Amino acid sequence: MTDYAFEMKGIAKKYPLFQLSNIDLKLKNGNIMGFIGPNGAGKSTTIRMLMGLIQQDCGEINVLGCNMPNQQVAAKWNIGYASEDMRLYANQTINWHMQFIGSIYSNWDNKYAKKLLKQFDLIAGQKIKGLSHGQRVKAGLLMILARRPQLLILDEPTTGLDPVARHEIINELMDVLLDEERSILFSSHNTQDVEQLSDQITFIDKGQIIQSQDKESYLQSWRRIRLEISADTILPDLKGIVEQRKSGHQAIITTKLFNNELAETYRKCGATVQSVETMTLEEIFVSEVLASRKNSQHNNGATL
Repeated sequence: MTDYAFEMKGIAKKYPLFQLSNIDLKLKNGNIMGFIGPNGAGKSTTIRMLMGLIQQDCGEINVLGCNMPNQQVAAKWNIGYASEDMRLYANQTINWHMQFIGSIYSNWDNKYAKKLLKQFDLIAGQKIKGLSHGQRVKAGLLMILARRPQLLILDEPTTGLDPVARHEIINELMDVLLDEERSILFSSHNTQDVEQLSDQITFIDKGQIIQSQDKESYLQSWRRIRLEISADTILPDLKGIVEQRKSGHQAIITTKLFNNELAETYRKCGATVQSVETMTLEEIFVSEVLASRKNSQHNNGATL
């Protein structure tokens, strides 16, 4: 048994107007990865390859010890997939779905399903067509979670929900996942949801992984430093500086390699440090993507 829920090595997939390239990604058993990217970045294509729905042009994919897509049938018995556009039978009740899915999957946990039913504030006898969008998302999650899958793939599960429903579902997911040993890939462009749930962060943009590491050390390494400078202050070109903006006697530095000596370095240059601020995952994501795109444009220009 491998130590990883999935591993992707050297993956590429080319389409006429889009391509994934050099995808190396892995998730340890029991960990939760937040998979973040703008619309069209390659999240869905990556997930489709993990599920064995499309075949990579090159590279190797291993999911739960199964080679994909060749062994996808064996892998899918232990994969739970949920998305915002999941479809349940409109004229059937939640209870009907529970019995139906329970008859297919031998690891269906009916006691756990009933616990989730109560926790999600759902009524077993209610038909799917009578549920709100938020309730349908909860019902879909219940059907997946009660199967006790080893790997759970959540593909934009909160898209289209109003803020209250989204908050409610994220809080309930946090409670559900606290005591579980599942491996989870949580794909979203909503960084707030990902930040709450995940312990590993992966950013993807334009078909390439631009960052992947554990959340806590990642958040700790980014800072925004506000400086007061004079007209003749020369700020050093330091490693890890992602952005440096000047406006009059003010300068704002964004760094991804913060350490306690950095502020002192700027003081020695004659700058006054006004504040050192932590950054949200959304702010980091935007900075990371813009820096990656700028670097890519620079490299492409250099080869012309």
